[in-house]
Amino acid sequence: MSESLTAARHIEAKLAGEAATARLARRLAGLSRPGDVIALWGDLGAGKTSFARAFILALAGRPEEVPSPTFTLVQIYPAPVAPVWHFDLYRVTDPGELDELGLDEALAGGIVLIEWPDRLGSRLPADRLDVRLDFAVGGGADDRQARLTGHGDWARRLAALGV
Repeated sequence: MSESLTAARHIEAKLAGEAATARLARRLAGLSRPGDVIALWGDLGAGKTSFARAFILALAGRPEEVPSPTFTLVQIYPAPVAPVWHFDLYRVTDPGELDELGLDEALAGGIVLIEWPDRLGSRLPADRLDVRLDFAVGGGADDRQARLTGHGDWARRLAALGV
């Protein structure tokens, strides 16, 4: 994985395969803490769920089945630091539906991963880490380009990655 720090708030990374995506997810999991929101952006098949799976497994500290919550919309995983809430909002058409999913409870003390965060509209927290995954141009089928954008405290934590 080659990364370049373009500003204190942005990191771009070329991810050579799913293993590189998992390494990035594990590094970010090590920086996460209760109350964090990680917004996962990208097209279908771009690696959002693979990223989330590696992130969750890193925090859980034990083998665990981590299915995509596409149809359940949310899955909750116990972890020593805080519960990890994994939302997949692809099928959400109205931000009002989020009240039934426990979003406010998740934001109050969990670590929150959100696939398709655009579905939150104005409810997307300002203090968050945006992880944008795109297919790498000219790379292999599993290669991705990641752009991390830290908002709020995440800007400082991204700088602490030391890249």
